[in-house]
Amino acid sequence: MSSSTEEANINPDGTTTFSHEAGDTGFKDAGTSDSGAEEGADTGTETGPEDEHTTEAIVKGVDPALYLALTFIIAGFLYYIWYSRNKRRQQDQESFFLEMDGDKFNIKLPSAVDEYYEVKEKCIKSGWEPGKKHGSAAEAATGPHRVLAQALMKRCIADIPLVTHVQKESPGMNKLYAQSMCSVKQWKSYQAAEGLISGEVEEVRAEADDIDPGWSQTIWRQAMQYHNMLKNKHEREAKQREDAVTQKKVQVQQEEKKKTKGDLEKEARQKEVAAEKAAEELIKMEEREKASKKAFSNGGMKKGFLSTKKK
Repeated sequence: MSSSTEEANINPDGTTTFSHEAGDTGFKDAGTSDSGAEEGADTGTETGPEDEHTTEAIVKGVDPALYLALTFIIAGFLYYIWYSRNKRRQQDQESFFLEMDGDKFNIKLPSAVDEYYEVKEKCIKSGWEPGKKHGSAAEAATGPHRVLAQALMKRCIADIPLVTHVQKESPGMNKLYAQSMCSVKQWKSYQAAEGLISGEVEEVRAEADDIDPGWSQTIWRQAMQYHNMLKNKHEREAKQREDAVTQKKVQVQQEEKKKTKGDLEKEARQKEVAAEKAAEELIKMEEREKASKKAFSNGGMKKGFLSTKKK
């Protein structure tokens, strides 16, 4: 058995290595091996920093700042899309309100209103008094009471389209206003129109009671009936005029067709007459040619007419 002594060596980098002292050749070989190991260790120490940098690069991966920049770009792009759509939607709504008929509720009372007050003033000068009942039937038929009642009915009938228009638009405007989809200008215009028509309706009722007490309960219903009758009458008249125009166009077209057909027949007849004349001329030419040939063959020149006479 051989004995050996271990000696600890502290390297400059802080590591510790052990060496064996031996007296025989085997231990020298071992020492040689140890030196080789030390060389390997030294080699490992030299390549160690590169391996550390490689490991550090692998651990670090992509720089987080790149992720942050990419996230910022994506967020900016999404915000731009949202802003563009929101702006486009806002522009569409603004254009919708701008394109809405700004004069839809800019209405005025018909001229029949002023005409009624002119008639009323004349009736008052003639002795009519508000709320006073008419006298005899003749006075009721031709007197101021009758004239004023007719003027008020005319006024009421002229108001019907305006009343109908406001009533038709009222639910839609209230819904738009409740959903904040109506411009302030449009809403104020509607409110002004509604107030104007409401005041006109109440004023007509008051005037109706002055002419005939209790008439305010039925005057608007009667005016609606008369309005529908007049509307239907105008529609029928317009339809009749349209039908008359259409019928006139059809008649004109038929006359043009007949005229064209007559011209074609006349042209065809002229061609037939021309063809018949041409055929007659051809037949006559053939007959004259035959006649001339026959005359020449039967008695033309005598025999020996050109021969020399004997002396």
